[in-house]
Amino acid sequence: MPKAPRSIFRLTLRSVPKSVMRVEGYLNKINAVVGLDEIAMHKLMVSLTEAVNNAILHGNASDPTKRVKVSCEILPGWLLFQINDEGKGFRAEQVRNPLKEENLHRASGRGVFLMRTLMDKVEFTHAPEGMQVRLWLNTNK
Repeated sequence: MPKAPRSIFRLTLRSVPKSVMRVEGYLNKINAVVGLDEIAMHKLMVSLTEAVNNAILHGNASDPTKRVKVSCEILPGWLLFQINDEGKGFRAEQVRNPLKEENLHRASGRGVFLMRTLMDKVEFTHAPEGMQVRLWLNTNK
């Protein structure tokens, strides 16, 4: 049985904060192909924006010479987003829980929590060239 052709959408961003604004247009192009409902689009908008923002600010330290690469692969029943930065990475298990009393008033620290809450699966991987975040959304829901 032949495999279905894969659709992959790519986006490369400079590591400057205003690059995050390109996420919405990128998601709209993908949604023109897959036709997600409003709730799924909102989940993706929040999660992908957080992942890209973290890659720019924390991974690449807003260094405009570094890039954040985003890809979306359309799979049967799934969307897989991969966000790669050129930074040193972090240990996801050491990210503070933003719901704990001592963290409630912190100005940052909610991005990983939001991704894990909104996506069906989230993976963090250290790669030789930087950190990779993989966001999985089940499109059969």
